[in-house]
Amino acid sequence: MSTNRIERVLDNLQRQGLDQMLVCDPMSIWYLTGYYTEPYERFLALLIAREGDGARTVMFCNRLFPDATGAAQKLVTFDDTQDPVPLVAAELDPSKRLGVDKKLVANWLFPLMDAHAAAGFELASAAVDGARSIKDAEEQRLMRQASHTNDEAMNWLAAQVREGVTEHEIAAGLLGEYRRLGAQGHSFAPIVSFGANAADPHHEPDGTVFHKGDMVLFDVGCKQDSYCSDMTRTFFTAEPTAHQLEVYETVRRANEAAEAIVRPGVTFAEIDLTARHIIEDAGYGEYFTHRLGHQIGLEDHEPGDVSATHDEPVQAGQCFSIEPGIYIPGDIGVRIEDLVIVTEDGCEVLNHYSHEATVLEV
Repeated sequence: MSTNRIERVLDNLQRQGLDQMLVCDPMSIWYLTGYYTEPYERFLALLIAREGDGARTVMFCNRLFPDATGAAQKLVTFDDTQDPVPLVAAELDPSKRLGVDKKLVANWLFPLMDAHAAAGFELASAAVDGARSIKDAEEQRLMRQASHTNDEAMNWLAAQVREGVTEHEIAAGLLGEYRRLGAQGHSFAPIVSFGANAADPHHEPDGTVFHKGDMVLFDVGCKQDSYCSDMTRTFFTAEPTAHQLEVYETVRRANEAAEAIVRPGVTFAEIDLTARHIIEDAGYGEYFTHRLGHQIGLEDHEPGDVSATHDEPVQAGQCFSIEPGIYIPGDIGVRIEDLVIVTEDGCEVLNHYSHEATVLEV
């Protein structure tokens, strides 16, 4: 159990006017306790509550789950024939409101409400999400490691491009390379796009066959020691036309300009708009169809996006993607994506694979 992380969540709850919370997100439970299991339809929760000057923690686990002894100060177990709702209610202060997270499903939430287990119920995911958003030194080390592995995997991906290969064949082979490099798996399903398929930002690899001259986009990430990576690179496979090169260089400039302004105090919106204005000024604004980025850590997409509507200032320790793109249907798609960690006076770019326009030898 991480006392420091639980205290941060309790501090966040206090700012919301709450003294108790049920955490049901298995990844957040792991973050706070070091215990992980996937409950599927069964009930799993961690109660964290302010008690005097300290914290009280109670874990609720089905007896089918791995032993959670030591994950919290108190362990409450039950089996499939027992209703966990009265067990949870018995540990709550019914005179106070209860914070719940976004993973508490309705078939548990409504019975807790019907039982009047608390004076009220309030969505409090932000209390945990805010704590997870600030990566400590060890988390930052693991994020660097996962991104280094992803850089190495990009070399393998580029080497797979040859006449006649399909998007699906390259995507299917990537898991083996990740494991060879020390990662445990994908952080999300890999995107491999040939030619005009790259104009679909979330294209799913299919049977499309590569032909020399096609542009190639790889958006890939691995999970290594619980932490995620995410990177996109776009390649040429013949000398680019003036139009192709203009699109590519516009995206590259947008990426690098946005990364250059990241520092504590700058808002997420300012970072997004720095990239967006470069693309708009080049005449491609209508073809940049998504936000600039997303936060990342234990999961590939974590709360707190890099968008023109997110006016909060960034904080040291936050990690997020910078991924501008231009997508012209039936013609071309280019995206260049890196991860950055905010430092005390700027940011550290975690990906070191070149941004330069590259023509693959195929």
